[in-house]
Amino acid sequence: MDSNEVNKLLGGFLGTCFIVFSIGLVSDGLFASPAPEKPGFAIEAQEPTEGGPAAPAAAEKPIADLLASASADAGAAIFKKCQACHSGEKGGPNKVGPDLWDIVDRPVAEHEGFAYSAGMKDFSKGGQEHWTYENLNHFITSPKKFVKGTAMGFAGLPKEEDRANVIAYLRTLSDNPKPLPQPGAAADASKPADATKPADGAAKPAEGTAPAKPAAPAQ
Repeated sequence: MDSNEVNKLLGGFLGTCFIVFSIGLVSDGLFASPAPEKPGFAIEAQEPTEGGPAAPAAAEKPIADLLASASADAGAAIFKKCQACHSGEKGGPNKVGPDLWDIVDRPVAEHEGFAYSAGMKDFSKGGQEHWTYENLNHFITSPKKFVKGTAMGFAGLPKEEDRANVIAYLRTLSDNPKPLPQPGAAADASKPADATKPADGAAKPAEGTAPAKPAAPAQ
């Protein structure tokens, strides 16, 4: 191999290296990705909207207040959904659930001829617990949350008006419907007594007389 061929080969090799090197420089310039100043991703917290914190959920109305304006006729329409599992006639048969005749204020898990779940028997406390208006309201809201271990598969009625209407209808399933609770009675009973006000019937000191001095402690 003469010197001319060697020179050609060296020239071709160097030319190839130059082209590859040039392409590398151009690629770095076109697709450069500079390193961030700080590693990771910046997460911007959303600014709170004006108007202050969200308002708390409205308190649930007492069942006594709801029953004051409830409709037994509307409850009868809703009760049709329950008739697949419950009868409502006097002396009616037990189905998947017990007969609901005279259910209001009936002892829990005490209806004759029905096999209650262990959870319902525990809740009953041997018949001491009754199906009061309050208990019916809580149970119909969510049976499985109110009575742990109940076999009732019904999901519940989330609307308080629907529950009040159904309970108003259940009240009519009786020869002697139980009296409705007084609206506001539960709210008044829950308020603590004002210690600064004399109790009803307590004697008040006559005007212009000095208050009595406290008795001396016993020795």
